[in-house]
Amino acid sequence: MFEVLLVDDEALARNDVKGMLDWEKHGFTICGEAQNGAIALSMIEQNTPHIAIVDVSMPTMNGVELSRRIKEQFPMVKMIMLSSFDDFDYVRTCLMNGAMDYLLKHRLNASALLALLDRAVMELQSEAREHKARSVQTQIIESLSPVILREHVANLARNVEGAEESLLAYAKENDLYTHSVNYGTAAVQIVPFLLVTEMLNDVQKNRFVQQATDVMQMAIGDVQKRTVGYVGEGRFIILFSFEERSELAVTSQINQAVSALSHSLEKFLNLKCVCIIGPRSGSLKQLVASYRKADQEMNDILYQGMHPATLRDALIIEEKKQLLLYLEQLDGDRIRHTITTIFATVKHQPIYAMTVQTIVSELLRLIEMSLKRQFSHIAREDVQLVPTRNEFGRMSSVSEFEMWVLSYYARMVDIIKEQQAGGSYSRHIGKAVQYISDNYAANISLESTAGALNLNPSYLSRLFKEETQMTFTEYINRVRIKKSCMLMESDAYALKQISSEVGFLSYTYFFKVFKSITGMTPQAYIDHLKTSKK
Repeated sequence: MFEVLLVDDEALARNDVKGMLDWEKHGFTICGEAQNGAIALSMIEQNTPHIAIVDVSMPTMNGVELSRRIKEQFPMVKMIMLSSFDDFDYVRTCLMNGAMDYLLKHRLNASALLALLDRAVMELQSEAREHKARSVQTQIIESLSPVILREHVANLARNVEGAEESLLAYAKENDLYTHSVNYGTAAVQIVPFLLVTEMLNDVQKNRFVQQATDVMQMAIGDVQKRTVGYVGEGRFIILFSFEERSELAVTSQINQAVSALSHSLEKFLNLKCVCIIGPRSGSLKQLVASYRKADQEMNDILYQGMHPATLRDALIIEEKKQLLLYLEQLDGDRIRHTITTIFATVKHQPIYAMTVQTIVSELLRLIEMSLKRQFSHIAREDVQLVPTRNEFGRMSSVSEFEMWVLSYYARMVDIIKEQQAGGSYSRHIGKAVQYISDNYAANISLESTAGALNLNPSYLSRLFKEETQMTFTEYINRVRIKKSCMLMESDAYALKQISSEVGFLSYTYFFKVFKSITGMTPQAYIDHLKTSKK
């Protein structure tokens, strides 16, 4: 049994966690409870648990300080943090202090908790094996290195010149496959690899690949007989060797290993994968052909008949221009309609099709581009309420992708609106600014805005001038001119259409206001844009 310590200042929260699982059924037992970090530390000193589930926010000693003390004094204890959205900065510090991961209290459920507990057990067992291996080391250093073996196997899949001869020489040097008479390969593709790793730096991506490799290797067994090699871009090769002569037995074992691999990736890393088994072969020299067959079949499935090298962007230029424009206008309805229309074209495709993956990737890149161009003052920490890309790993349909992307865009639009309406404004003026941002294209006035906010027009006018240093009319005109400039940059509307789109009832008045604010006529501004793009 793995012992678990619960640390939370709320007894009700501790009871919720205790009642969430049949702990003993899953191999765990609650060894104690503490209402703050100081008590927890004392309990750990007397009876060190395997795992500690720790609330971030507590009196006397909070989870941040407790995680630091545990890391220093009891580094073998695995920590799982419980937090709310408001604790995000504390959570990051806890993760830096060695915590495995965190769970949001309002999303806490049995499956999420059990997944983290299982991951903790996997890490504990891995560390125990490493410790045992170190403790029984002899003076003889084995020449066989799993890392080198994996690289030789991966080079077969990468079609590196001389890879086959190098593997044969390495196998002979280390007495590998001496009694093997049957061989096989499999190609494995992590489905959401592009989406999950796109925003990671090289170090983070390498760590992600190593985690996936370790989980797969653990699932299939002895690295000397069943070797996982990383090919690139989320693609892996599995090399199988067997001493059994029965083709039926070999096929059965390969199928079982691939099934275990797929299950482990989903259980421990929340990742789905596609596995294709290559033809069985009778010698190492035939493995390249076996993998090529599996690799080609994988590409046919993922790319729907298109070669990866010739796959073009899934979004057409017009769709990109429309979405960027609607993002700049913060037009939620048009954004939702455009995204729904885009996804309707791929609803028939499987989730692992690269067209689907590329569409989602392009949509996410567009919103990043928009943020950098127009809202660079918004820090990434301000978007912490947006779900992380880790959720892609557990999705099983195109509809789930669509709902996630719609939620992402809607949340970003809300955040940007909140930022624009924020600053040092009072509550009333903040609401007025937000109202203008939402309704500038309509025929709004000081009176209609005051009515929408249940304020006296004279009071709103005076307060607006004091806080913005502009009259209501001056402010709304500046908003409309800014939006008109965005429409001009899109090169999708005529000038008279633009003046109407942003709320001016008269083109002549639009012309006058535009020149007053920008110092140039609308046409001169467009000519300037064209010149700057050359």
